[in-house]
Amino acid sequence: MTHNPLITNDAVVLGILALILGAVFKTAHSSHPFWRKFYTYIPALLLCYFIPSLLNTFNVVDGHSSNVYYVASRFLLPACLVLLTISIDLKAILNLGPKALIMFLTGTLGIVIGGPIAILVMSAIVPEVIGVDGPDAVWRGMTTVAGSWIGGGANQASMKEMFNVGGDIFSAMVTVDVIVANIWMAILLFMTARHKQIDARTGADTSAIEELKQKVEKYQAQNTKTPELADYIKVIAIGFGITGFAHFCADFLGPYFGANFAWAQEFSLNSKFFWLIVIATTIGISLSFTRFREIESIGASKVAQSFIYILVASIGLHMNVLAIAETPIFFVLGMIWMLIHASLMLIVARIIKAPLFYMAVGSQANVGGAASAPVVASAFHPSLAPVGVLLAVLGYGVGTYMAYFCGLLMQAVSG
Repeated sequence: MTHNPLITNDAVVLGILALILGAVFKTAHSSHPFWRKFYTYIPALLLCYFIPSLLNTFNVVDGHSSNVYYVASRFLLPACLVLLTISIDLKAILNLGPKALIMFLTGTLGIVIGGPIAILVMSAIVPEVIGVDGPDAVWRGMTTVAGSWIGGGANQASMKEMFNVGGDIFSAMVTVDVIVANIWMAILLFMTARHKQIDARTGADTSAIEELKQKVEKYQAQNTKTPELADYIKVIAIGFGITGFAHFCADFLGPYFGANFAWAQEFSLNSKFFWLIVIATTIGISLSFTRFREIESIGASKVAQSFIYILVASIGLHMNVLAIAETPIFFVLGMIWMLIHASLMLIVARIIKAPLFYMAVGSQANVGGAASAPVVASAFHPSLAPVGVLLAVLGYGVGTYMAYFCGLLMQAVSG
């Protein structure tokens, strides 16, 4: 029996998240020896994500009925993508080379083969769980996880329709999807804090990434000025103005493609969220070739980063650490699946000597999509966030196809 959460007012929830972020940043920048030692091991970004999950776990807040994540993902995320991509140096990003794309595709392959292998492993241990057929067959539920982990929510919804997934198995798999993906993101954030040591150990060539970071830092150092109120208003006007325009177009394009093109669903073209992200990113990149790029000098990326942290805290609200106990078998299944994805990423990264940045962002562009790939990318450096966005948009494009193929493989091994 679930009791009503202690706090249901979203204004209060947002206030608590803001206080958590404030406390984390205050302690992370403290010169006190305890905090300096503490943050050597625990990344600040991980705490911004983990502490809100405790509010959901202990029923202080119900993350799923709160609208804070909706506001953060629909209003702050597109505005943040606009502000981050306006200052992008597209040529420098292309100079990063093919390794980022190779790692992204490796991540996709890991999800596609991981699902069927996880089913084979579990059917050897507990055959009665996997043997169920009908709408609530385990493999059917897993197709929705494949959709989510290769593309995002829109691809997940299309898998639910394509494979006629039953309601019970769907809700169980949503829990598996959220918890396993969040644990993996937490591990990535933990590794990100040590990326220099890890790259040094694997002998990865990080010169292109360092060059991009230095270019951005040099540009900021030469052009930065102390922002005034008019500057902040300008940043907000551009960020939210373009977000509003992207919403306006998405409200029209999503339903239009859904109603007129049968194949639209396969590419997520019927999803308003897909269009919102694509339009905001495209306009941002287009403006990076114009004088609009100068808004970076008045702190556009700092404003964008503050939005990212609110988004991270609101993503944390969806995680219930104790929900693992309700469906341990499905959770083990999800963990085996993620382990295969992660192992393949690490092996290929080692072989091609790819920096941890490509591995982490390539993985998160699949598993987390547009909401969390920029978060992991900006944990390395704010200037790298657009790399996460571009790969995540690619994930939306291939998500439905690859998830459908993965679903057929899972059906075959279950039969």
